[in-house]
Amino acid sequence: MISVVLLGAGNVATHLYKAFIKSKDVSVSQWYNRNLEPIQTYKNEVEVIDDINKLKKADVYIIAVSDDAISNLSSQLPFENRLVVHTSGSVGIYELDKKNERGVFYPLQTFSKDAEVDFKQVPICIEVIKKTNLKTLKSLSEALGSESHKVNTEQRKALHLAAVFVNNFTNQLYRIAHEITESKGVEFNILKPLILETAKKVQDLSPYMAQTGPAKRNDKKTIRKHLKLLENQHHKDIYELLTTSIQKTHGRKKL
Repeated sequence: MISVVLLGAGNVATHLYKAFIKSKDVSVSQWYNRNLEPIQTYKNEVEVIDDINKLKKADVYIIAVSDDAISNLSSQLPFENRLVVHTSGSVGIYELDKKNERGVFYPLQTFSKDAEVDFKQVPICIEVIKKTNLKTLKSLSEALGSESHKVNTEQRKALHLAAVFVNNFTNQLYRIAHEITESKGVEFNILKPLILETAKKVQDLSPYMAQTGPAKRNDKKTIRKHLKLLENQHHKDIYELLTTSIQKTHGRKKL
């Protein structure tokens, strides 16, 4: 049984807690946050505290707070030589205070407050300085049902950057599509099977091979029609930028 203390009360910490308490191989000893209100709801299930000096001894301390707060919080921990990890995709392992053994336990997934997460579908990127801690973090991943990947800081930062493209930027494109359909009184839901099929294709094909559409075909007539239909200049700029990017990738002429 791996004993864990959670520090932080955001989406990642909350989803990790919900997953850990379902595992027979993990015990959540405490949940710390400087403001108890967000975690008060769980006080009958786990000890919740707002005093960092009352942290219990555990196998792993998981800091799941905003990137800017990680270094400061790790320096405030009132103990030494224990395994402390953060869950960020873009913060280096050496930004954790060196008084403790340092690691990274980064679940590469999008976490929203009200959306359920199946950790069997969440890859965990792990990094350690002391090799003996690798086994502990791998075991913690296994306890969640997650596949673990040994990834160094630079690789993790690249993954996080790539994740912004495939998740955050893609979602913004969904939002633009929603605005376009909404402006013409068309249901956005009609596009959902296309969204799912597009995501499904890259499970078997490379993104390069999966690309379709007027930009790849260099269908200038359709491209001009689309640009004429776009009333929002910001949307027009994005359309032109992405069209040019696809054309460069597939060796076509510019607009």
